Amino acid sequence: MKIICIGRNYSEHIKELNNKQTEYPVFFLKPDTALIQKHMPFFIPPFSKLIHYEVEIVLKICKVGKHIQTKFAHTYYDSIGLGIDFTARDIQNQCKKLGLPWEAAKAFDFSAPVSQFFLKSKFQDINSLSFSLKKNDEIVQNGNTSEMIFSFDEIIAHVSKYITLKTGDYIFTGTPSGVGQVLPNDILTGFIEDKQVLQVKIK
Repeated sequence: MKIICIGRNYSEHIKELNNKQTEYPVFFLKPDTALIQKHMPFFIPPFSKLIHYEVEIVLKICKVGKHIQTKFAHTYYDSIGLGIDFTARDIQNQCKKLGLPWEAAKAFDFSAPVSQFFLKSKFQDINSLSFSLKKNDEIVQNGNTSEMIFSFDEIIAHVSKYITLKTGDYIFTGTPSGVGQVLPNDILTGFIEDKQVLQVKIK
């Protein structure tokens, strides 16, 4: 399986990092080694002094697809979860300055903890779905999928032009504003609507 991550999909997050909005979805990949085993902590890697959290709704692909039309994209995922895209922001900033790829800052081991998945039919409207992240019991990110620049279906259609989607692939769909640094002993708790679905301890 592969993990596809969408960047710059919430306007307020674009502003907080002084980025520019793009005409099409920006995406990058994480390997399966970015996943964390259930209940395992996240260890801050020694190569970065500035690890940021980014909470995101995650889609789970349920069938193989290539060149998917937007109108059919909703049939290619059947469940959603919550994930954290851990980012070595200091390394990413260096990569941006030099025009280099982001993988060193985004694809490192254990950089993508993901909750369990829930059938999308369980939710009243996945296109207006609230989600949030607490750091040490304080809400630091609060988003709603209605605020996305590119919808779930538009993301799937665009990515599938370039990469074949396979059953079991994950798509991180972008983060709202409020990203920030994690430090040892922090606890991150993620919610979809009012339900706690993810917790990660920082070491």
